[in-house]
Amino acid sequence: LPITSSQALTASLVVPFSGIIQGGLQVGLQITVNGSVLNTSTSRFAVNLQTGFGDNDIALHFNPRFEDGGYVVCNTKQKGCWGNEERRMQMPFQKGRPFQLCFLVQPSDFKVTVNGSFFVQYSHRVPFHLVDNISVSGAVQLSYISFQPPGVRTANQAPFTQTIIHTVQTTPGQMFPNPAIPPPVYQNPSYPMPFFTSIPGGLYPSKSIVISGIVLPGAQRFCIDLRSGNDIAFHLNPRFNENAVVRNTQINNRWGTEERSLPGKMPFIQGQYFLVWIMCEGYCFKVSVDGQHQFDYYHRVNNLTAINHLQVTGDVQLTHVQT
Repeated sequence: LPITSSQALTASLVVPFSGIIQGGLQVGLQITVNGSVLNTSTSRFAVNLQTGFGDNDIALHFNPRFEDGGYVVCNTKQKGCWGNEERRMQMPFQKGRPFQLCFLVQPSDFKVTVNGSFFVQYSHRVPFHLVDNISVSGAVQLSYISFQPPGVRTANQAPFTQTIIHTVQTTPGQMFPNPAIPPPVYQNPSYPMPFFTSIPGGLYPSKSIVISGIVLPGAQRFCIDLRSGNDIAFHLNPRFNENAVVRNTQINNRWGTEERSLPGKMPFIQGQYFLVWIMCEGYCFKVSVDGQHQFDYYHRVNNLTAINHLQVTGDVQLTHVQT
C-alpha cells in the first residue's frame, strides 16, 4: 500500500530538530521523545527545553554522553552562559537501540524517565513557563515527539488528546526557515488499521523493524505479523484477556507450536504507549518492548528475504512504523 503523507512525516523527523511547544510548559505536562540512538562514532546527543529558536536560554539541557563509561549531563543556560553541570554517572541508553524519554513538568523540578523507569529529577533554575521550544541534536534518529496535557490520563486510560509535533527540512545554521511559522502539528497521525506495508528487500541479519503506538483502552488483543507470501513467518500476539504474549508461525494455513514464556510481567498495558523493536538475526528474531529485551524467536521460515511484508491488526493505534 502507498504510504500516506502523514505517515511519511511521522517517519521523517529531521535531526537537528526544533519545534514549538504549543502553549508553553505547565505543571503536569508530559513531553515524550521516542527514537533510536544511532550506532555511530558520535558519542553524544542532547534534548533541550528552551526559550525561542536560539540556544541562549535553555531551562533544561539533557545530554547523554557515551564516553568515560557513559553518563548524562543536565544543565541550564541563561543569556548564553552555562550554569553548574549536574552529572548522573549512569547511561540508560544503548547505541543502536530505541528509547522512550519522558519529561514531566512538576512545580519544583523536571522528572525524567527513560524507557518507563525513573532516571533523574532536575530542579528548576529558571521559571519553566518561559520554555516554548524543544530541540534535539546529535546521534539520534527521532520517531515522534508527543505532548500529554495535565489531568487527562488515569490508569489504563488513553490520553484525552495527543499532539504529535513534526519538523520541517532545516538548512545549515538555521533551525527553521521562518521562525514565525510553527512546524506542522497533527492530531493522531492516521495509520489505517489493519495496517499493511512492504519491507523493502525483505529481512536479513541486522535488519530492524520498529513499531510504536498506543494500546487502546479495553483492548483484548493485537497482532504484529511478519509475512512471507501467504505464510506468517513471525506472529506476535499480545492477549490481554489471557495476560500473555503469544508467538507462532503459520505455514500453509497451519499454525505451529505457540511460545509464551516471558522474563517478567506482561510488557504491554491497556491505554499505554509501547515501542516494539524487532531485530532480525541469522538464527532468530530478538524482540524488545520499551527498550527491554523480552525474548528470542528462532526462525521457522529460513528464507529471510522472502519475509517482505508487515501487518498490524487489532486493538492498537499506531504512531510510527519503520521497516
